[in-house]
Amino acid sequence: MTIFKRNGEKLEYDQSQDLFLEKLYGSLAGRCLLKVLTQPVITELGGAFMNSPLSKGQIKSFVEKNHIDLNLYESQDYHSYNDFFTRTIKDGVRHIDMDENVLIAPCDSKLTVYPIEDTLQLKIKNSVYTIEDLLMSPALADEYRGGLCLVFRLTVDDYHHYHFIDDGTADKDHFIKGVFHTVNPIASDYYPIYKTNSRSYTVLHTKHFGDVVQMEVGAMMVGKITNLNKKTFKRGEEKGYFEFGGSTIVLLLQHGKVRMDSDLIENSENGYETIVRMGERIGKCKLPKRA
Repeated sequence: MTIFKRNGEKLEYDQSQDLFLEKLYGSLAGRCLLKVLTQPVITELGGAFMNSPLSKGQIKSFVEKNHIDLNLYESQDYHSYNDFFTRTIKDGVRHIDMDENVLIAPCDSKLTVYPIEDTLQLKIKNSVYTIEDLLMSPALADEYRGGLCLVFRLTVDDYHHYHFIDDGTADKDHFIKGVFHTVNPIASDYYPIYKTNSRSYTVLHTKHFGDVVQMEVGAMMVGKITNLNKKTFKRGEEKGYFEFGGSTIVLLLQHGKVRMDSDLIENSENGYETIVRMGERIGKCKLPKRA
């Protein structure tokens, strides 16, 4: 995967995690291991470990390996790895564009933009989804036909809190439990695997961009989605955060509401991701509101 900065600089992408996952899902031994790792008791134990002081020892090496600048975050004594993973960024480190006609990124991430067409299939965390699959609601999915799907892929080095893109009101959160199932893993040398990630989505009635679906997609095992369940919100306010596991945000925009910035469209059409930071401009209203 090729990744670009907004200034056009190309970055080298560490593919070790992708290669590991390919081996995990694509080998007999890996699928047998996954059968064990995805058992509820194992995921609960994994989560308990990440929340315990026993996990603190992993923090220093993780910071060094991923070149994380802790000066950007609130100073605190981390009591567990999850405590570190959900660290809070300092006020003012991320600039939030307050132009009401500007669409901002909800999180730090690697962004890809897709037109929502009947043939669209999204690969998110080694699973393939249509928009209907993601929402499990054909009627809601139909409201976004012809619009845009924005996939924000967070990696382990990113700030794992996510924020509202505009002022507005929110419907209730809809939580969809993930499923993992391998078909006869002992006999099969390769696939088929049925897997969907746990995810939560909210319809946001925004002031400037119409009705927007914001979905949080969790990790397969110990990842956890924590939403703050705000019913009214302001641009830049925190919506929630992820615990350990790496995660993804999906925004669905209705047809004709937003014109995405040209570099994001061009990179996405070429199969490249673009690094964006929470609060920065990624697009603009097609029909700007005037005072």
